[in-house]
Amino acid sequence: MKLSIVIPAYNEEESLPPTLRSLYQTLAKHGIPHEICVTNDNSKDNTLRVLQQLAATEIPTLVYYTNPGPNGFGYAVRYGLERFSGDCVAVFMADLSDDPEDLVKYYNKMLETNVDAVFGSRWDRGGKVIDYPALKKVINRVANFIVRMVMGIKYNDTTNAFKLYKRETIEGIKPFLAPHFNLTVELPLKAIVRGYSYEVVPNSWTNRKYGESKLKIKEMGSRYFFILMYCFIEKYFSRGDFRKKSATPVQQTVSR
Repeated sequence: MKLSIVIPAYNEEESLPPTLRSLYQTLAKHGIPHEICVTNDNSKDNTLRVLQQLAATEIPTLVYYTNPGPNGFGYAVRYGLERFSGDCVAVFMADLSDDPEDLVKYYNKMLETNVDAVFGSRWDRGGKVIDYPALKKVINRVANFIVRMVMGIKYNDTTNAFKLYKRETIEGIKPFLAPHFNLTVELPLKAIVRGYSYEVVPNSWTNRKYGESKLKIKEMGSRYFFILMYCFIEKYFSRGDFRKKSATPVQQTVSR
């Protein structure tokens, strides 16, 4: 099963080299067939030059695109999700806040269980966060509690972007609506509402070493709420029109 990793990158010239080297070395060590797909989201720094150099000299599985616009986290991820070639695809952060070894766990869990998606949780037993800002943590836990109550689900880390989906799952939850970080909520909630199976694996999160976070909490509240309400309406009022279609067994005719 070929694994694709979609990485959105805006002004990440410092973060990308250690992130991509660590990711490539880990996947190569475990013998996982893969491609690393980076969407350069019209960066204003040397992100594109860094990608060109790494692809030419160090990382043969690296492919990259430049998203001409519109730009934004959600648009950049969506750009990559329209172009990956693997059998499954993970969304991974350019700042190495996600751990490549956790991605290996996701991949193996999908192989073992044949589920449609694997979600990470930083808050389950075995998960951890390193240098997580206190205010951001409070907002995160409140937001995830609201999502759980509104949607009636047990999963406790919906806002975690780091997840793995089969190609069929990605196709089944289109079209995508969210242009910003609220895409991280849209993808798993649509998968859950539409009846795709999933497993949860504890994962770790480490605060970035370079640059600054692109997530502006004040700007995102209403956008997260919009996606949450959309998924709520689909769950309770769409009458199953968008649910995963189960394969119908073909009846065999026996000649006598």
